[in-house]
Parts: sequence; C-alpha cells; structure tokens
Amino acid sequence: MPSHPHIATSEWTLDYPPFFAWFEYALSHVAKYFDQEMLNVRNLNYSSSRTLLFQRFSVIFTDALFVYAVHECCKCIDGKKAGKELTEKPKFILSVLLLWNFGLLIVDHIHFQYNGFLFGLMLLSIARLFQKRHMEGAFLFAVLLHFKHIYLYVAPAYGVYLLRSYCFTANKPDGSIRWNSFSFVRVISLGLIVFLVSALSLGPFLALNQLPQVLSRLFPFKRGLCHAYWAPNFWALYNALDKVLSIIGLELKLLDPNKIPKASMTSGLVQQFQHTVLPSVTPLATLICTLIAILPSVFCLWFKPQGPRGFLRCLILCALSSFLFGWHVHEKAILLAVLPMSLLSVGKAGDASIFLILTTTGHYSLFPLLFTAPELPTKILLMLLFTTYSISSLKTLFRKEKPLFNWLETFYLLGLGPLEVFCEFVFPFTSWKLKYPFIPLLLTSVYCAAGITYAWFKLYVSVLSDPPSSKTKKQ
Repeated sequence: MPSHPHIATSEWTLDYPPFFAWFEYALSHVAKYFDQEMLNVRNLNYSSSRTLLFQRFSVIFTDALFVYAVHECCKCIDGKKAGKELTEKPKFILSVLLLWNFGLLIVDHIHFQYNGFLFGLMLLSIARLFQKRHMEGAFLFAVLLHFKHIYLYVAPAYGVYLLRSYCFTANKPDGSIRWNSFSFVRVISLGLIVFLVSALSLGPFLALNQLPQVLSRLFPFKRGLCHAYWAPNFWALYNALDKVLSIIGLELKLLDPNKIPKASMTSGLVQQFQHTVLPSVTPLATLICTLIAILPSVFCLWFKPQGPRGFLRCLILCALSSFLFGWHVHEKAILLAVLPMSLLSVGKAGDASIFLILTTTGHYSLFPLLFTAPELPTKILLMLLFTTYSISSLKTLFRKEKPLFNWLETFYLLGLGPLEVFCEFVFPFTSWKLKYPFIPLLLTSVYCAAGITYAWFKLYVSVLSDPPSSKTKKQ
C-alpha cells in the first residue's frame, strides 16, 4: 500500500479494517519462506507456484478456527424437538452444512479469500451468546468488526440482544422488561470491551491524523450503487426494470438517445451512474431503505424476546436486509445470511424450507465468480452435491411434517437448471453475445434476486407471527 498519495503501487486499495492489515503482516513473515517476491508491493500481477501454494495453505490453516466454531455451534442445538429426544443426526447435518458449504468453499478455496476464519469468529460469537457467555460473544464480535467491517450489517442484532438480555437481568412473567433490573455495571463492561478493541485497532491512525483516510477506504461511496456484477438484491431488480423501460422508451421513441446517460449499468465498471427512467439512487436512500427493512426485526427482538434463537433470526434478517438494500453490495455477502441460517435449518421445518431456498439461490448467484471453462464442471458438480445433500437430509429430518416446498417454490428452484443451460451452453453461440454480452449476468442476478427476496419475506412473516417465548422470565 503506498504511503504517499503520489506513489502508485497498486490499483487495489486496502479496504479492510486495521486488524486485517495486521493479519496480512503476520502472514508475510511466513510467506517470505515460500517466495520473497510476492511481498514486493510494486511487483504487480506477480504469480508463481510457490505463491499459490502459500495462499492455499494459509487459507486451509486459518480455517481451523472455523472448524472449532462449527463444533461449538453444534453444542448449541437443543436436545429436544416436539417433546421427543433428538439423536445426533441434526448435529451431524449442521456440521456438514457448515463445513462443506458450497459458497464458502468456492469463495475461499477457488476464488481465494480468507472468509473462513472470519465466519469462524462470527459463528463462535453466536455460540457464546447461546451459551450465555455474553462478554465473550461481545468481545469476539468487536474483534470481528475490526477484521472486516461488512459485519456491521448484523451489528444491530448484537446491540439490541445484549442490551435486552444481558444489561436487563430479569423480565416480568409476560416477558416484558423489569426496568429496575437494569445493570449499569454490565453496560459499562460491554462499552469498555468495544472501546478497548476499537482503540487498539484505530488508535494509531487517530494519533497520526490518518483516521479520515481509513474511513474513506472502508466506505468508498464513489464506487456506485452496484458492483460490476450486480449482487442479486432489490437494486438488481430496480436496475433491470430501468433498463427494460429505457429500451421500451427508445423503441417507442419516447426517449431521446442523446440524453441517455453514458455510464451504462451493464458495462462491467465499478462507478457512479444515473438511471435512465427511474430516479437515480443515492447512498442516503439505500441507508434509509436498509434501516426501514431492519427495524421490524429489531423491534421483535426487543418486544417479543425469544432468547438466542430470536437473536439468530434477527441477525439473519439484518444480514438479508442489508444485502437487499445496501450500497455497493458484493454478491459474496449473501453468505452472512446463509451460514447462520444453517443453525436454524435443523430446528424447524419452516426454517429448513427458507434455508434451502435461500442457500440454493444464493449459491447459484456466486457462479459468475468462477467464469473460466475448466471451472464450469467443478462448480456445477460441487453445488449439485451440496444441494442434493441439503435437501435430502432436511427432508429426512422433517419427514413427519408437511413438504418443505410448495409447487411454486419447487418450480422456481428447478428453473435454475434451464437458466444455467442457457447462460453457459446456449447464449455464447448466439449473435446476441456481441451486442448484449451482459445478458447472462443480468438474468442470473435478477432471477436469484427474486428468490432471495422471497426467502427474506418468508422469514420475516415467520418472525412477525411467532409469539414471545415462554422462557424469557430471566435471560
């Protein structure tokens, strides 16, 4: 990373918080024994077999934390279901759904990133809250935020749950708060954890008057509403509708071609742009939409407490709401909802249904990350294996209950097959490829956006219709 604004060494900016920079610094002390040249910041686009070996090995090594977190999460599964003792089967299913998660596998081990140990921190934090080890859970989450700030998506769930269940030490028989049970000591303890972690992370930059530069890198609003490949969210549907309306307007001569914005939504560039027909979207508008989408789940967590399970559902809704309505969302962010949803999927048939729709759709939306021909059979086979196991295992677990999918959901999920055939085996051989090269990405994004939005809505209906837990007299 250049230390002087006029010295350019890389087109990529350090857009992670300081703890991740320290993590990379620690890795560099091991990397030098593999290939010293990979540490030269001016050595752009450098590649070697030893560099690849180190990258693969380091991802696998750091995944040890993820494996431990999965082990702790499996301990948190209730031993009863509908009054009957559960076997170890749900724990085994959960461990497979997490450890062999298709999305995390391709993002970390094929596309190459270090999300495994970060999700390990998140899952371990969740497990600690299930185990009523609130201070540990809060500390782990605070550390996680300073490794990767995308986890701010789920911060409202943590804040409200810790305030409701830890800072207030008792509830009334009806589940409402006993206001006289508020503990200032616990609030101060939580605040001290957040302050100390933040001071350790950001303190040096504050002392050197570099904090504004750090924040500008962490929140690059000039990058535009959407990423180069539209994440399958609400704005993908919005963009697609604007595109369709602009095409219709041009065909009907209702729009002046000379007045259409030059920055195309489908040019593959990360940039700011103006919509053609619909109102253009600002960062403030996406923030307002995200807050509105999150608020009902947060209110339910406060007024209809359901213990750790309610916290987990609120966390997932916060992640999905931020994914659907956030600014410049990456497609990989869907894993913030998919992985925690795995914990709910082995508890109730309704949650299992939502998990399967969300996971299948969200995982398929990651296909464009692996775009080379040799990777095509690998990604298809891996997703088929994971999806087949997920559906068959959860159907077996809830075989005595109603089917996990209705006819419309089944039809939608089966539609992913023809979509993949068209995008990979039909479209490349048509004349449209030269004129409309963006169509496969557009179709994938829009189709998956519909499924993810449906799963979000279905989970919200489930949360809003659930009664308060009868086990909340004391958290």
